[in-house]
Amino acid sequence: MDKNLLLACAAIASLSTAACGLASDARADDQLPETVPKAAALEAADLLPITPFYTTPGKGEVYPGALIRFEKATDYTLPPHVSAYRILYHSLSATRQDVVSSAFILVPDGPRPASGWPVVAWAHGTSGVAQACAPSRMKDLYYGSEGLFKFPQAGLAVVGTDYHGLGTAGPHQYMNKDAQAYDVIYSVMAARAALPQLGADWVVDGHSQGGMASWSVAEMEHQIDDPHFLGTVSVSGTINMLDFIHPRREEGGAPFYLPMVAVGLAARYPDYKPQDMLTPVGMSHYDVVASKGCWFVDYASYFGKSGDQITKDGWTRNPDVQAMLKEDEIGKQEIKGPLFVITGGGDVSVPPGGVRDVARAACHNGISLAFRLYPGLDHDPTMANSTDDQIAWIKDRFNGKTFSSDCGKF
Repeated sequence: MDKNLLLACAAIASLSTAACGLASDARADDQLPETVPKAAALEAADLLPITPFYTTPGKGEVYPGALIRFEKATDYTLPPHVSAYRILYHSLSATRQDVVSSAFILVPDGPRPASGWPVVAWAHGTSGVAQACAPSRMKDLYYGSEGLFKFPQAGLAVVGTDYHGLGTAGPHQYMNKDAQAYDVIYSVMAARAALPQLGADWVVDGHSQGGMASWSVAEMEHQIDDPHFLGTVSVSGTINMLDFIHPRREEGGAPFYLPMVAVGLAARYPDYKPQDMLTPVGMSHYDVVASKGCWFVDYASYFGKSGDQITKDGWTRNPDVQAMLKEDEIGKQEIKGPLFVITGGGDVSVPPGGVRDVARAACHNGISLAFRLYPGLDHDPTMANSTDDQIAWIKDRFNGKTFSSDCGKF
């Protein structure tokens, strides 16, 4: 059951289960866990054990994109005719320091195309900020039921970074567009070193946190100018960070993300103190969020709490928060290749108005893009229900089809 669909239903108590899209006979364990023990048990059931693959120091050359090791993975729950691998590789932090990241690769079975499998670099949405929260350590790769497996079934290879600090040791610079974009770009380089059957042409596709990362990749690629980079999909992206961390009351929002934001701020800015942002209620589970729990545990830890209870008045005026907002600005820099921006009209996690505002501003700044709003859909349902449209758009890029802009039409 989709976690963010359930989140929306939990936030709007007056909705019936049918209105939330839940079957009337939905089991009790289909609901979001409201206690930390239940949430921890749910996460443990999907989690694969940490192995030396993630923790053994690497040998060899150290440069961004350098492959440290790879292995075939047989412990994922995959659809038929799809093979999986894991890689460990060097990447960069937001301040361009060497870090180690992990990723998974999905490859269709069968004869490879003459030019190799076309590659989709996948940037995932928030899974948590603790080391255990890497999608490559989850049996379903976190997005298995939300359209991810449709990509290899459509003949596209997938390279999915975990982002450094998830899976690997060290802090996760949560919601930092540069850090996450580096991890995406260098995962593709490392994946090609591991699997020569991957082709040179690639696109990037990301959801939520990854929707910001994917747009940031397009900005970086304008400078890199890789001729094989063909375009970007940004789904429900946190491309308007202020609207995400401090939404208007009518926009909803999900306050339990805020302690994760505090973890990301502390990882990026050494002098930042989470206590400057979080109230005692907000700090009450901070250590759990930072080092133990993932999405479900983080949700349960702050179940029933509002943003006003978790955060202090005026916290967004902190200099480090202002630096984060500046660093995460989207829509002002030139990008390489076509851009497809998607949002859901019923998104309570990443308000669609903020996504549309950034897309319009990007058009005003000379960035050509296609925009699609899916009426009524919440955060994760937007990803799941738009996957076929994403794949069709991506295949148009690989097939060299002319791109049409929607600027001025939304």
